[in-house]
Amino acid sequence: MTGMATCKIHDREEYIEQAYFFRVLRERLAQNLATQDVLRGLDQEILSTTRLPYAVQFLTAEMKHSGLLSSGFERLGHYFTPFQAFIVRSTETEARRFSVDTALLVLQSEAEYRAAGVTPAGLFVYQFEVLSRNRLGYEGGLASMAGDPVYDAAWVAFLDTVRTQVGLIDFGELIYLRSELFAQEQRRRDPSFEPAAAPLFGEKEGKIARANRGRDPRYLFSALQRQLNYPEVPVPKPADDATARIEVLQARLRELEKRLHLLESEVRGQLDMEQLKDLGRPELFRDPEE
Repeated sequence: MTGMATCKIHDREEYIEQAYFFRVLRERLAQNLATQDVLRGLDQEILSTTRLPYAVQFLTAEMKHSGLLSSGFERLGHYFTPFQAFIVRSTETEARRFSVDTALLVLQSEAEYRAAGVTPAGLFVYQFEVLSRNRLGYEGGLASMAGDPVYDAAWVAFLDTVRTQVGLIDFGELIYLRSELFAQEQRRRDPSFEPAAAPLFGEKEGKIARANRGRDPRYLFSALQRQLNYPEVPVPKPADDATARIEVLQARLRELEKRLHLLESEVRGQLDMEQLKDLGRPELFRDPEE
């Protein structure tokens, strides 16, 4: 399954199994299991009528060889999309601080969206929000999106435009100018008007984008999700508060035990000043809610 072949659109059952794969991988990695150990045997859990078991087997072998999960995704270019490989590779770039847990959540949600019935507009907004929310970089991210088989030539050209204009032109403006609404408004002024490029977004998307021009893009993402059922980008849950409080309380207990030992030593006249260096920091005794 190696090679640089272009990824194709898969059957629905492939995306259902992909979503399961990403979910199980994320859950088991959260148990502090090694990636290679989790992958080993996971192919047996995947529906055998799909191609995913073979992909998992290859990922397992490539992980053992290179130590990088992204290497397998990149070499399976005819099965996994360049964007999927980009997301996994981003977890291996220390400067981005993009966690594996978040990446697998992103990939799971995207696979679920594809299984439910993907549209180029919905996928574009989802993937762009992933890049924006997680600060993964537009240059490489948009380039990887262009290799997705969901996007035709017109969409690939649009992605290139976004790549060169993002940061210079408001994101809502970019969508509005390529919407059916913009074309309709121009035709009211000039019946002979023909857009330079065919609209990629519908009238409703255009209305929402126009209403959110100049505002935080997150408002646009949220409105599209509410109004048009666009897929939501998952946000990782914060660390378990109960676990954090237990750790703080345990640290407090250790410090109290040290102080009690020092008091006992002082009463017996056996206080060693070197022991004071072992005392914990005062902040350990603050309220964990602060």
